[in-house]
Amino acid sequence: MKMKKFLALVCAGVMTLSLVACGGGSSAPANSGGESADGGDASGASENITLVLSQRDEWLSTLVDGATKAAAEMGVKLNTVDCQSDASKGIQFVETAKNAGEKAIIVNLVDPAQAQQIIESAGDMKVVFVNRTPDDMSRLNDSVVYVGSNEMDSGRYQGEALAKYFQDKGQTEIKYILLNGILGQTSTTNRTASVLQTLEENGITATEATAPLVANYERPKAMDMIKPLLAANLEYDCIISNNDAMALGAIEALESVGMDPSEKPIVGIDCTADGAAAVAAGKMYMTVFQNADGQGRGALQAAVNLLNGAPINEGTEFETDADNPSILWVPFEPVDASNVADYQ
Repeated sequence: MKMKKFLALVCAGVMTLSLVACGGGSSAPANSGGESADGGDASGASENITLVLSQRDEWLSTLVDGATKAAAEMGVKLNTVDCQSDASKGIQFVETAKNAGEKAIIVNLVDPAQAQQIIESAGDMKVVFVNRTPDDMSRLNDSVVYVGSNEMDSGRYQGEALAKYFQDKGQTEIKYILLNGILGQTSTTNRTASVLQTLEENGITATEATAPLVANYERPKAMDMIKPLLAANLEYDCIISNNDAMALGAIEALESVGMDPSEKPIVGIDCTADGAAAVAAGKMYMTVFQNADGQGRGALQAAVNLLNGAPINEGTEFETDADNPSILWVPFEPVDASNVADYQ
């Protein structure tokens, strides 16, 4: 089902969300710089939720908005705090929630390898990982689940769009510039692997125009990395970016030296407000919508469902994985000039 885009951005961060069973009466964990929003009463809903972010950015803010709306609808009190990109603080917030008597927690991992620590720190609490997968998905079970989008699909959509572009030109060999996110993260690894695999499967021989650029999902860093390549007259056929922010940095670099970004396809992921605007203006060839609002709502609903003993997708429009009911997929959606208006 196609969903309208609210504001979104790539991102990166640790997010922890904890729930207390109805009638428990525990207060939310202490925090620094926290925000709170109260919902009404709802049968079976939890009373207190703490949402911990690694940092505050546009995409994560949209995810928070989704969780906030779901909390209000279900009568949940939502409190938001910021870990400031410190993974150790994520563990501390989990332990604080457990000590406060809360019954479930949602975590957006800073480091996929931290998953087991989170699970151990949570003790008897239900655990919902959101947006970033644990390093080992076999850790998932009836009490530990994942809500997010299949990162292999995002790169596949990029690869399909680029393959068609070059096939229409009669071109089967290309050189690409790759803008990588944070190395070691599942999103970076799978987005990169799937776009290159899809190009190959569609008969496109793709080789590096330069070594991959690690811009950590950051727009300014991508701009600074692309500029010297342009000054050196590097030959390339397209720019593949792991997210919109870096793609927009590449566009800015091109425009800063008087080059037209529409002459060679630039592809991103997330369909942020700025990304969608760039697609509409013809500066970015396409992007892939990642539903931050849906992931926020889905994570909150999954946590409540775990406490109520219900399937994690109950009350959502999303499906669980065909082979693993502990995974709730929020689909990616390809966005180009033909449908970008639906996401603005």
